[in-house]
Amino acid sequence: MKIALMDSGIGLLAATAAVRRLRPDADLVLSLDPDGMPWGPRTPQDLTERALAVAEAAAAHRPDALIVGCNTATVHALTALRARLEPRLPVVGTVPAIKPAAAGGGPLAIWATPATTGSPYQRDLIRNFAGGVTVTEVPCWGLAEAVERADETAIDAAVAAAAELTPHDVTTVVLGCTHYELVAERIRSAVQRPGRPPLALHGSAGAVAAQALRRLGEQPVPDAPASGTLTVLLSGRQGPLPTAALTYAEGRLLREDAPARTAQ
Repeated sequence: MKIALMDSGIGLLAATAAVRRLRPDADLVLSLDPDGMPWGPRTPQDLTERALAVAEAAAAHRPDALIVGCNTATVHALTALRARLEPRLPVVGTVPAIKPAAAGGGPLAIWATPATTGSPYQRDLIRNFAGGVTVTEVPCWGLAEAVERADETAIDAAVAAAAELTPHDVTTVVLGCTHYELVAERIRSAVQRPGRPPLALHGSAGAVAAQALRRLGEQPVPDAPASGTLTVLLSGRQGPLPTAALTYAEGRLLREDAPARTAQ
């Protein structure tokens, strides 16, 4: 089994690590776009064109499924990606985990990029899945970019700024950008209030990985032999995992799990 994941940068690491944990025997293809990042400021049409190129580069390696490991690309390009690639290649998008977060009650906060915060897409998810729950949309200025660069100072500053915008009575935070899952515990520490119940964090990586397996009719086999290979594509060119990825546990898992089995 071969599963591809795509994003402009290393935000796909959380979903990649989730796939690796569920199926250590799966071959992985990571298709990134360093030549075109960041995708957030691009127009929807431009972003869609970049996403299609990155997806086509991954599809050339004949994966069995493709995960769009980016909330922004899912919003703007998922329809085009499915029209281009399905049914030959199942495409799984990434949606903020608003529904399971709201099921636990509230109040909750949704941390997302400024472009996604307040967007019709996010407002529709809130209306459809969080009715009756107090929801605060929190724009996280510069956080995804700081995580992408592994800039510790900038990460701390962006997390602190977003925490200031998060109401003190919030019990749940939805991580509405895949980059944020890489610094989830730092977000938890910044938002957790003394004397309050433990903060619940909801990311999408585990659900996305499980959905990809369901689309393929496969089951998790976490104790399978760790025989899966890793292929990294950088704007279509085969290359190494970006250095910044190794700053995070998810990136180190990939390096340590398949150092000598990288596909050619």
